[in-house]
Order: sequence, then C-alpha cells, then structure tokens
Amino acid sequence: MSFMQKIYFDSAATTSLRPEVIDTMVSVLKEDFGNPSSTHTYGRSAKNHIEHARKNIAKHLGVKASEIIFTSGGTEADNLALNSAVRDLGIQHIITSRIEHHAVLHTIQKIQSQTGVTVSYVNINTDGSVDYAHLEQLLDSISSKKLVSLMHINNEVGTILDIHRVGNLCKEYDSLFHSDMVQSIGHFDVNLKELHIDFTAASAHKFHGPKGVGFAYIRKNSGIRPLIYGGEQERGHRGGTEGVHNIAGMDTALQLAYEHLDEEKAYVSDLKKYFIDQLHQHIPGIKFNANCNDMVHSTYTLINVCVPVSPEKAGILLFQLDIQGIACSKGSACQSGSSMGSHVLTEILSEEDLQKPSIRFSFSKYNTKDEVDYVIEHLKNFIEN
Repeated sequence: MSFMQKIYFDSAATTSLRPEVIDTMVSVLKEDFGNPSSTHTYGRSAKNHIEHARKNIAKHLGVKASEIIFTSGGTEADNLALNSAVRDLGIQHIITSRIEHHAVLHTIQKIQSQTGVTVSYVNINTDGSVDYAHLEQLLDSISSKKLVSLMHINNEVGTILDIHRVGNLCKEYDSLFHSDMVQSIGHFDVNLKELHIDFTAASAHKFHGPKGVGFAYIRKNSGIRPLIYGGEQERGHRGGTEGVHNIAGMDTALQLAYEHLDEEKAYVSDLKKYFIDQLHQHIPGIKFNANCNDMVHSTYTLINVCVPVSPEKAGILLFQLDIQGIACSKGSACQSGSSMGSHVLTEILSEEDLQKPSIRFSFSKYNTKDEVDYVIEHLKNFIEN
C-alpha cells in the first residue's frame, strides 16, 4: 500500500512556474515598478522589459516585433483577432470546427448573432482530425471574404492540425487564417513566417509562465483596430497599462522553453509512452480518445482516456483520484466547473463511450514515472473494487 502523494497531471490546464520565472518577476516588481508609458527613468526601465520581451518572442516565432501584441492571455488574443477581422477586414464567412476552444467557439457564435456573418463547420473525423477534403470543399464554395479558424493542438484530446496544409489551402483560396496556438507555442518549434497564417493566440501559463498574460500575433499591415480602447499602449492595438512583471516572466518562460525544448520534449514524450504502456498493461478495456496514443499526430503533452467503469462509479472517479492526491481533468479544465459534458468528446465518441468517464492526464518536465505508477495503482484499485 503506497502512501498518499500529491501529483499534478493537469499541465494542459496550467503549468507551475519555473523558478527562474519567479526570480524575474520578483526582480521586476521590486526594481522596475514604473509605468512603462512614463518618460522618466523608472518608466523607461519598465518599457525596456516590454520591448525586450517583444523582440525575444518575435525572434523565437520568426516574425517582426511589431506583430506581437501583449494581451491578458489566449482568450483575449482570440477575441481580438476574430472580432477585429469581422469588424475591420470585412470578413463575411467564418469556417471553424465544433471542437475548438470555447474562446473561439463562443466568440464566433456571438459575432454571428450580432453581425449576421455566416459560419460553416468543417467535419471532424473520429480520431479528432480535420476532414481536409471537406475544408477544401468549403473554401472552394465560398465566394465572399472568408476566415478559417482552427486550433493547432486540441486542448482536450491533443490532436495536431496539419497547420502547413491548412495555411496553404487558405492561401490558395484567398482566405485569412487564425489559429489558437495556446497548446503548441512553448512546446513545439513554431515559425510563423513559414506559415500562411494571419493571427495566432498564445498564453504564458501553458509553458511555465504566469497567468494573466499572453500575446496575439497579428500579421503586419492587417488593418485591424483595437478590441480594448484607452491609451496608446501596444502601438495603439490595446489600451491599458501593461503588466510589466507578467510580460517579463512570460519572456523568461518562453526563452527557457525553447532553450530546453529538445531535452524536455524527449523526456515528456518518454513519460507519455510509459503511461500508455502501463494503461494497456494494467487497465483492460481502457480506450484512448481521438488519436491521443499516436505519438506523431497527437501532442506529447497529454492523453485522454475513456475508463471502463459502471455509470454508478463514473460520477465519483475524479473525486476518488483527488482524494488520493492526483490532480487531472474531466475533459477541459475550462469545463470543470460545469455539469455539461465535453463538447469535444461529444463530437467524436460513440453514445456508449459518452456514458463512461473520460479523463485527461497532461504532463510536464516536473512529472516522473513513479507518479505514473502511483496513478495506475489507484486507478486500477478504483476499477476493481
């Protein structure tokens, strides 16, 4: 019988801060507390942190510093791109999918109700992938000005979009392309210059940075106007005094993520493979939702499994794991406060599997195989007893 541990397998929801990030933020809070819009020494020192971060982030992504706009996170960045594209760029038709993050889905639904923009939903295969032939059919059939919004990596089941293919289709059919890249930036090499992409969203707390800060990539000369009006911060794209400590922390987090990307990706990938092997070995009847056990077409940072238990036990599974000190998610963390089922799993699972509990385990460099063993032991006990 093992002693209770505290184990965090919910890094797709949020990650712990790297110690270096905390050090950066504390230093800025103590020493560089000036308003970055002020022209005196204190203000200029704070402003330097912001512009240094902007240049670093742009360099990592292969774009110009002027194309990076700091936001409160991925949700705001998605809202900025989608709302502004319709309002300022004359978009009349949006193509998206029903398994996007709600920051995209709910924003598009609101835009549709307010403006009358037409929305089409591309078909999704049972493995969670986009039906690219259907996407091309949609693009070919729409003559009005259009935008495609498809996330790079699905936050619930981990399916990876062929972003080069979609970008090329958007270029061929004269469509703008927006992609929520919250689950990929900081975890994969991303060169936005090589992609035919107009707008992206990223969030620092997904790559061991602070919450409450992220950024939008807005292709140069796109012509969009602000979502938040006020001062002339962010080159006039977003009013409001910047959170300098958060931006500096995000800069440090992204630098470290890419500096150690190869070794940490290899480590976490090995951990995921081990988790998959142990589930196969010890949990008969376990199912891997979408293609999350595919190490090529799914992100290395998570798995989403359908657990073979009775409907009576299904409702208390997460509670029982939590009692044992295991933190994980039912579908998306953004849904965890809701009694509604996952809109992603509803699209791809059979009616039979939807009656069973599905759990997302997501990993980081701070997890270990011993922690996987602990989870397997308690998951097995719950199912058998």
